[in-house]
Amino acid sequence: MIAANKLSIQTPKPVDATTDVSSVSYPQIKERYQVAGQGHLLTYYEDLPNDKQTALLAQLQSINVERANRIHQKATTCPSPLLSNQSVFLAPLPEECFDSTLEASPEKIQEWQQIGLSQIAQNKVAVILLAGGQGTRLGSTAPKGCYDIKLPSSKSLFQIQAERILRLQQLAGQQSEAAAKVVIPWYVMTSGPTRPATVQYFEQHNFFGLDSENIVFFEQGTLPCMTFDGKIMMESKHEVALAPDGNGGVYAALRGSGVLADMTERKIEYLHAYCVDNCLVRVADPVFIGYCVQKNADCGAKVVRKISHDEPVGVVCLRNAEFNVVEYSEIDDEVARRINQKNGQLSFGAGNIANHFYTVGFLNKVESFESELEYHIARKKIKSVDFATGEIIAPKVPNGMKLEMFVFDVFPFTQRMAVFEVDRREEFSPLKNAPGAGQDCPETSRRDILQQHVRFIQNAGGNVVVGEDDQQVDGAPTLEISPLVTYSGEGLSQIVSGKSIKTPIKINSLQDFEKAIF
Repeated sequence: MIAANKLSIQTPKPVDATTDVSSVSYPQIKERYQVAGQGHLLTYYEDLPNDKQTALLAQLQSINVERANRIHQKATTCPSPLLSNQSVFLAPLPEECFDSTLEASPEKIQEWQQIGLSQIAQNKVAVILLAGGQGTRLGSTAPKGCYDIKLPSSKSLFQIQAERILRLQQLAGQQSEAAAKVVIPWYVMTSGPTRPATVQYFEQHNFFGLDSENIVFFEQGTLPCMTFDGKIMMESKHEVALAPDGNGGVYAALRGSGVLADMTERKIEYLHAYCVDNCLVRVADPVFIGYCVQKNADCGAKVVRKISHDEPVGVVCLRNAEFNVVEYSEIDDEVARRINQKNGQLSFGAGNIANHFYTVGFLNKVESFESELEYHIARKKIKSVDFATGEIIAPKVPNGMKLEMFVFDVFPFTQRMAVFEVDRREEFSPLKNAPGAGQDCPETSRRDILQQHVRFIQNAGGNVVVGEDDQQVDGAPTLEISPLVTYSGEGLSQIVSGKSIKTPIKINSLQDFEKAIF
């Protein structure tokens, strides 16, 4: 087995690398890039000091320039059929691949949960965290997972998620088929810039109580930034302008970093993948895992019910008979308004929340169809070298493009897809916007967690009384329950049923309930 702690600190070989830079000369690089139509990247080579010449050659060698050209050509000449004149037929999800916790019986949900717990107990489940985002829009220089949404406990997103894993390992360990030690490996994908700070943050917090050998850090890939006519841009005279290849780059990164091999060594069969910014995410959710396993799915997606036909969220549906995520702006208003006569809900109402299930077998197949995946163009203002003057220009309007894949671009290639609708209040509260924005911001994230914990008590038969000294924020009583106490509300009824709890209160252990119950 790959030593996870070793894997977590090594720099993976770039996915695009071909040969060792030490064996490549300047003339070879120059010829290769001239043939590819990108010879301008060596314009200033002769004027650079030796160390910067070496750095530039190393970077150029690590880039598969031919692949970059192919990606640009495909993205600009073969756009999504929804953005071209190609015939497109959208259809709702087939009934046989869709279920909802909002409609399912408690017995059915319990059945799915038991299946999922059984798989976790046998050490067949791991988690992929897409954690490459920076907290820039939140006013933070740290990775987004380090962000404190100002809960009473001051826990970061990383800590909340880690403690959910710890609690779930404990719950799975109570199953009759449990391994001697239940482990849910946590594979954390960072970007290049956020990796050092992310690893350091985990180390400073002693990996939040998890075994460091079961937390594996790896980096998503990058692609060169390009002008609209396909020329690779330079950030400086000795550096190519690079950008992350999108969350869809996770598939190539899993291969190139050795993570897929590590999963095979650990005998992992099922993966749960999610984005770091959802404070309500149920990490390695046994209900979701169990549902997908029961469906024999090779790929699965959690969705939430759209609030309205025009809510600006992508929809999981069929596009030309293939599973896909269609952006809200790409769906005709008449289609968006259609109602399913059987349940009275929107026919195209499965809102995408970037929360997925995979089998390891499916992830290993991605390489075989990767060349067919779509690449999406993001038009950006990119600081770059003006080759006419040699100056670095900070443009005021978009001057180039970043090319990226989306994590859901693999959906059309699945053979057995499962789509699972969950309660938005319980499982989806993204952190996207700056404090004070009023939506998808730190205040709403904090509110949604605190309100959920109130529901935990109420659903367990208890009553929550707001104390006079509770300075509620955003209308949410100050009641925080550590994930180490309960994963999704389990285990509370025998403690709080028929009793009242007074806020403000922060519960870190079962004993803390004694201080609040009256």
